[in-house]
Amino acid sequence: MAAAAAAAAVGGPQPPQPELPAPGLAVDKAATAAHLKAALSRPDNRAGAEELQALLERVLSAERPLTAAADGEEAAAAGGGGGPGAAEEEALEWCKCLLAGGGGYEEFCAAVRAYDPAALCGLVWTANFVAYRCRTCGISPCMSLCAECFHQGDHTGHDFNMFRSQAGGACDCGDSNVMRESGFCKRHQIKSSSNIPCVPKDLLMMSEFVLPRFIFCLIQYLREGYNEPAADVPSEKDLNKVLQLLEPQISFLEDLTKMGGAMRSVLTQVLTNQQNYKDLTSGLGENACAKKSHEKYLIALKSSGLTYPEDKLVYGIQEQSAGTSTLAVQGFAGATGTLGQLDSSDEEDQDGSQGLGKRKRVKLSSSTKDQSIMDVLKHKSFLEELLFWTIKYEFPQKMVTFLLNMLPDQEYKVAFTKTFVQHYAFIMKTLKKSHESDTMSNRIVHISVQLFSNEELARQVTEECQLLDIMVTVLLYMMESCLIKSELQDEENSLHVVVNCGEALLKNNTYWPLVSDFINILSHQSVAKRFLEDHGLLVTWMNFVSFFQGMNLNKRELNEHVEFESQTYYAAFAAELEACAQPMWGLLSHCKVRETQEYTRNVVRYCLEALQDWFDAINFVDEPAPNQVTFHLPLHRYYAMFLSKAVKCQELDLDSVLPDQEMLMKLMIHPLQIQASLAEIHSNMWVRNGLQIKGQAMTYVQSHFCNSMIDPDIYLLQVCASRLDPDYFISSVFERFKVVDLLTMASQHQNTVLDAEHERSMLEGALTFLVILLSLRLHLGMSDDEILRAEMVAQLCMNDRTHSSLIHHIPENPNPKSGIIPGSYSFESVLSAVADFKAPVFEPGGSMQQGMYTPKAEVWDQEFDPVMVILRTVYRRDVQSAMDRYTAFLKQSGKFPGNPWPPYKKRTPLHPSYKGLMRLLHCKTLHIVLFTLLYKILMDHQNLSEHVLCMVLYLIELGLENSAEEESDEEASVCGPERCHDSWFPGSNLVSNMRHFINYVRVRVPETAPEVKRDSLASTSSDSLSSLQNSGTAQVFSLVAERRKKFQEIINRSSSEANQVVRPKTSSKWSAPGSAPQLTTAILEIKESILSLLIKLHHKLSGKQNSYYPPWLDDIEILIQPEIPKYNHGDGITAVERILLKAALQSRMNKRIIEEICRKVTPPVPPKKITAAEKKTLDKEERRQKARERQQKLLAEFASRQKSFMETAMDVDSPENDIPMEITTAEPQVSEAVYDCVICGQSGPSSEDRPTGLVVLLQASSVLGQCRDNIDPKKLPITEEEQIYPWDTCAAVHDVRLSLLQRYFKDSSCLLAVSIGWEGGVYVQTCGHTLHIDCHKSYMESLRNDQVLQGFSVDKGEFTCPLCRQFANSVLPCFPGSNVESNLWQRPTNKSIQDLIKEVEELQGRPGAFPSETNLSKEMESVMKDIKNTTQKKYRDYSKTPGSPDNDFLFMYSVARTNLELELIHRGGNLCSGGASTAGKRSCLNQLFHVLALHMRLYSIDSEFNPWRKLTQLVEEENSQQGNEEQQPEVPVLYHDVTSLLLIQILMMPQPLRKDHFTCIVKVLFTLLYTQALVALSVKCNEEDRSAWKHTGALKKNTSDAEKSYEVLLSFVISELSKGKLYHEEGTQECAMVSPVAWSPESMEKYLQDFCLPFLRITSLLQHHLFGEDLPSCQEEEEFSVLSSCLGLLPTFYQTEHPFISASCLDWPVPAFDIISQWCLEINSFTERHAEQGKALLIQESRWKLPHLLQLPENYNTIFQYYHRKTCSVCTKVPKDPAVCLVCGTFVCLKGLCCKQQSYCECVLHSQNCGAGTGIFLLINASVIIIIRGHRFCLWGSVYLDAHGEEDRDLRRGKPLYICKERYKVLEQQWISHTFDHINKRWGPHYNGL
Repeated sequence: MAAAAAAAAVGGPQPPQPELPAPGLAVDKAATAAHLKAALSRPDNRAGAEELQALLERVLSAERPLTAAADGEEAAAAGGGGGPGAAEEEALEWCKCLLAGGGGYEEFCAAVRAYDPAALCGLVWTANFVAYRCRTCGISPCMSLCAECFHQGDHTGHDFNMFRSQAGGACDCGDSNVMRESGFCKRHQIKSSSNIPCVPKDLLMMSEFVLPRFIFCLIQYLREGYNEPAADVPSEKDLNKVLQLLEPQISFLEDLTKMGGAMRSVLTQVLTNQQNYKDLTSGLGENACAKKSHEKYLIALKSSGLTYPEDKLVYGIQEQSAGTSTLAVQGFAGATGTLGQLDSSDEEDQDGSQGLGKRKRVKLSSSTKDQSIMDVLKHKSFLEELLFWTIKYEFPQKMVTFLLNMLPDQEYKVAFTKTFVQHYAFIMKTLKKSHESDTMSNRIVHISVQLFSNEELARQVTEECQLLDIMVTVLLYMMESCLIKSELQDEENSLHVVVNCGEALLKNNTYWPLVSDFINILSHQSVAKRFLEDHGLLVTWMNFVSFFQGMNLNKRELNEHVEFESQTYYAAFAAELEACAQPMWGLLSHCKVRETQEYTRNVVRYCLEALQDWFDAINFVDEPAPNQVTFHLPLHRYYAMFLSKAVKCQELDLDSVLPDQEMLMKLMIHPLQIQASLAEIHSNMWVRNGLQIKGQAMTYVQSHFCNSMIDPDIYLLQVCASRLDPDYFISSVFERFKVVDLLTMASQHQNTVLDAEHERSMLEGALTFLVILLSLRLHLGMSDDEILRAEMVAQLCMNDRTHSSLIHHIPENPNPKSGIIPGSYSFESVLSAVADFKAPVFEPGGSMQQGMYTPKAEVWDQEFDPVMVILRTVYRRDVQSAMDRYTAFLKQSGKFPGNPWPPYKKRTPLHPSYKGLMRLLHCKTLHIVLFTLLYKILMDHQNLSEHVLCMVLYLIELGLENSAEEESDEEASVCGPERCHDSWFPGSNLVSNMRHFINYVRVRVPETAPEVKRDSLASTSSDSLSSLQNSGTAQVFSLVAERRKKFQEIINRSSSEANQVVRPKTSSKWSAPGSAPQLTTAILEIKESILSLLIKLHHKLSGKQNSYYPPWLDDIEILIQPEIPKYNHGDGITAVERILLKAALQSRMNKRIIEEICRKVTPPVPPKKITAAEKKTLDKEERRQKARERQQKLLAEFASRQKSFMETAMDVDSPENDIPMEITTAEPQVSEAVYDCVICGQSGPSSEDRPTGLVVLLQASSVLGQCRDNIDPKKLPITEEEQIYPWDTCAAVHDVRLSLLQRYFKDSSCLLAVSIGWEGGVYVQTCGHTLHIDCHKSYMESLRNDQVLQGFSVDKGEFTCPLCRQFANSVLPCFPGSNVESNLWQRPTNKSIQDLIKEVEELQGRPGAFPSETNLSKEMESVMKDIKNTTQKKYRDYSKTPGSPDNDFLFMYSVARTNLELELIHRGGNLCSGGASTAGKRSCLNQLFHVLALHMRLYSIDSEFNPWRKLTQLVEEENSQQGNEEQQPEVPVLYHDVTSLLLIQILMMPQPLRKDHFTCIVKVLFTLLYTQALVALSVKCNEEDRSAWKHTGALKKNTSDAEKSYEVLLSFVISELSKGKLYHEEGTQECAMVSPVAWSPESMEKYLQDFCLPFLRITSLLQHHLFGEDLPSCQEEEEFSVLSSCLGLLPTFYQTEHPFISASCLDWPVPAFDIISQWCLEINSFTERHAEQGKALLIQESRWKLPHLLQLPENYNTIFQYYHRKTCSVCTKVPKDPAVCLVCGTFVCLKGLCCKQQSYCECVLHSQNCGAGTGIFLLINASVIIIIRGHRFCLWGSVYLDAHGEEDRDLRRGKPLYICKERYKVLEQQWISHTFDHINKRWGPHYNGL
């Protein structure tokens, strides 16, 4: 009833209703809606319906908005009131209110959702969405799931992958037609339709009334916005404008579809109801605007038929003059009648192919059953017109999504699919004209893949709508528009047309969507069967395929190099693969069983017809035109593949589907031509055609194409060979390969068709081709698993492969449904059977290996098949690589030491249908060729190679393996009638022919040949032999004539009217050109048989006389058990022995003859000459051998030298085996340090005027700042809750401390109390090589002029070390100084500590005048400048007064600190390992100290403020301090950082420093450090502990060593500090600080030691660098005592006492208690005012853990799922390339312009803030890590690998990835050791754009 009411509501023009006052409406839409809903709910709802209709008429009238909008916004603003959008918004508001019927819209949505029977997911996504595909669960190969459904289903152990959608798609979860139910997710498993309540009638009642109107309104808009584009002007802009305006409406519809099943079914009703459509579209009344839009619609419809004049089709069908407004075009169904009167129009006659057009047309017309394909479209429902506009507007994304969102509704799905098919031709036309064909293709496939993947639906549409006819016709039409005349064979008269590969249609793959739909529907058995049964369709399809037959013809350039290399060939290969081969594989997959024989017969029949037509069209007789080749023979390949399938799977009799002999001869010509051309291309005969011809030869055999190209071609040739006369076939082969003239016994010959330099490789090509032809069994009886195994072995033998490259290289069946999918079980099981997995390894150099598969030993031993390798190699070098690997295996396993020949491999047995193929091996022509070649090789004729011999032997062996006739009648036949005189050999069996002696041969030779002179005597004297001579005359050389004769016979036999075939002109090329010298006939005495030649060959190869001795004479067993492993591998000698053994096995006669020959041991033929020559060759050999040995020796020596250099120079990660740097060699007898300059090679000291420098790399580093104080490393956040805050890092803590000090104390004093450089500190490293600074300058100059693109910027001072090529950017001058002097300095003096303190003070007091202006001092200055510029200003300037000298002072000693701290970290954070440091050998700290000290002494500290005084003297209470209260105080000594003080004190001293001064400074500072430790300890513990200690210590105060007892000192410190307010304000919040543990003496001792250790470590390192003393190694627990004794803090006799006490190291310069109380006083005066801060400053955290990168989760998916949808915190968008920093976890947009600041993109900016120029980012969408270092960046690789140990860059394969801990370790190591620049080689500039 509701439907009836709805019909009434939208029925014809109603009488106008009394309208409600407009303002009232606007105010209260809800009330109106409620009122209307009530009115409509009454049984008699007529009035309500009319009222609603009037309202909708007004609200949704299409008159205002769009026309205004289209004419420009200003008009709209003037006339429309609220701008263009206001009216639509108003309308939408109304619709929402009306739908909800007065309630709230949100509540309405929720209510409708409750009735959603969510059985299907149906989520629609657009391009670039990340989805999943599970092959285990999928029924259709196109199945896909959204991430949510995938993760909620159970797919463990399945074969799934994640992928980025190319064209968009929809989730199939819940659809059992496409996937197995086991894979459904939890939400869609329940068949929930049963328990969903029925939808209440009134809920959706309003929707049924309102929606038809709304959709009609939308259609009106679309009609109106469309303008038929003018001639050639693209109207995209206008279309887009209209679409933008309609955005809200379409989004509204889209939202409705998301409300679930109930709303979808209402929408389906509305969209498919024909009555609604008719009423609304016809009831336009007198509305002018509506009329206008209707006219536009009709115009748009006009062009929708398939044929209309604008298309320059080959069919010149003109517009008929019918009176209708649409085009009444006569389609093909009736075309036969009208053909007569339709003359071709002018456009068609462009290439004069009128006759062709007609012929094709007639053919076509018979097949097209359905007139409607051709006709103009007629629309009967909203859905149809909506789709029509969707196509017209080129598939706007929103519309596509709306149409797809509706698909879960089954009724809609069927209706929509039919509509889609109805519009198919129109889609093709729009696509062809579109400028954005790529986007449009994707959108089309987005839709069609959802419709056609469903077999049930596809079958229904095929039956009801002629889907197949439509598709084939549409494809045919599409290709018609780009046909050109074929130039193959007969250029003038050819009637064949081919597609032109240069056209956009092919070049841009525009046909792709249609072809992919076709492939998709053919994958359904029911549809494919229909296709294969329908003869008309098959004819049309073969027609279509023939458009590709012979396309992209190549003509060999003989004179000039081609000017322009066209790259169209790839389009041709892609077209054949996609448009011909893939549909073929689809059809083949349904021809697997015997019942399908009929289909094969049909295909073969029409294929042969099409081929026959093709041969006629190109006027082909028997000779292919010379110098041209096409790689595209799809008809041949269809025929071949269906034959193969018929024999393999359908048990068809091969002969029943083969044509007659003549056709077979024609069929073999073109595939054979391709094989010969391949050899020509590889012989560089096509080089003038440019590189692209090589590209074609490679593509033809490349893994994606080979099984649709070369394999069918070879198979077809095998079939032809097995059925044709073998002599004819063999002679054809040698003629095609142009080597007939070479096959002569004469030593010289004339080749009329081939240059001499190409002869050898062409002969090799011909023989290799024969070997492949005879030994390949891919289609001749191998099972699928055997094929897979053979392919895999061939690939693995060429190179070790990763799993993915194996999958990539093994030709899979191109149709996804065919069964052998890589990754399927058989693939994995075969792989594990033939290969071993080599896990990914890490070389110290940092090059990362992936997991590789390598062949097992037994595979090399038994399965290595050179033939398969040759067939499958794209590059010739791969064959060599396979042989090298084979050789290496044989050497390693001790099977064969020399250079082996390719092994002979046993073949799988032939299928009985192809037995005839073996006749090739037993035909005289081949035997003559083999005999001739053996003879020529033995006689050393030119142009023969080892490869030729190898192939000849291979063929002989193949013949012996496959000999058919038995031995029994062999003896008898000797004297039988077989011995006729005209032939070389008696029979055709190789076994018997091998022993047949040939005595004389007549040859034609040039007069100049040596044979002529030599043989003139012989011929006269041997008249008696003339009868014999005839027996062997020029049989071979009439190969060509022989072939002609056979061909003639066959043709005469087959054609009833014996018409003589007209010879094509081309045959004349066989006559020799006039320029050639005259040929005369000579007679050669040969007297050899194949067997005797083989034995002599054995002598020749082994270089010894009589080297062959029949093995069976010693060991008769050999003849019984033929398989002898020793013959399996070896070189030519082994091969000959193997063949002779097989020959002997096959026949007793042969065995006897071999023995005879060996007994005679005939000397080689022309005796005198050869012996001399042989002697010569032997001498030559010997000499060569010696030379070779010498060369080997030299090479080995050179290699070892190079190795030692590489180890010295390049070793970055393992410097253990390094030669220590010359700088540290402190031998007393040398007076000065000597340096080698690596540029000029001179050695000498560094002097003031010609200084030497160290090659260094300066880089800013924040690694130190990343240390944290807790042990467990931070994890990368993978949920919103886990965030990382940087306040516990070392850098943050130091920052806080400095700013605290600066708040309360004098600035200049603060800057001496701390170190900076935790972030952005400058790290200096060197490779250890030195150079003169002037040499370096000229080196830089030459780099600057050298314009080669380097990976570094010379203008920034960057260069690579001239010796070891390590990256560097500065030179650190070496301070001239003598070593002897430093030795003197180190001698201990026995001065007291008080004297030393005074000396130190005096030395510091002397102002350091800067040395006079020498070159050295200039360099010192410039390097200092470099050091400053290395880091950013913010990391240098900490003072409150910018530019104050204190800043520089602080910066300089902090550089020293940074380098020492980093070295400590490189040693693992402690000095337990001892020894000279790894970095020490190449350390430049000594030089760096000189430079820093020189500069620091320029700033003399005012002796008033020198901290040294405060440390070593008791200062009287000065009243001045109290006087100027307003001035900020200095920093109390106890707040000073002791390590900083140490560096200040040492750098203030004149260099070089004396050892005892150094020790003195250390001792003094240790007292301060120890006091700080005690103070910190006292603050840490609670009140009771303090009073207890204060008490115990006070008791011992008067003992002798009170100053060295920590208890006494601690109690004194506590009592002193108690005078101030430090301990007072202990509120409850302080309790957190208090450690709950009671302090025991052991724990206190440990605390004090830990507090002091960092200082001792740094000091020991410093001592090691300044004085070159080695560091002792020790256990961790004794580190403190060892270091302190090494520093001279411990008296030597002390080491006896067992429990070590740190206090025993103290050596107080002044009475301890006095100086401590002085220090504590400063603190007390500060804590008077700021007790809190005073306390915080005392507790320093000194125990930093080593820096680490963030810890990553095990599985990459967890990172990916969280980050790839995460929004950026800066721009709040989801970044296109998200990245995350692995140091601090910050999420950034890579390359995002959204987050750019001052031309720096976010990653670069972050790398400067987080790592002072070094950034390590994980790219989320690529799983790759990228390193930014300064202005350069590099791709580092991935730390996530799949189950096969390989990376998945860009997540292309989408397999699950797991963390590789070792790789991550390597990355972290490179980060900490600052070696990114040295280890990673591929750097490029990033121009701040990352």
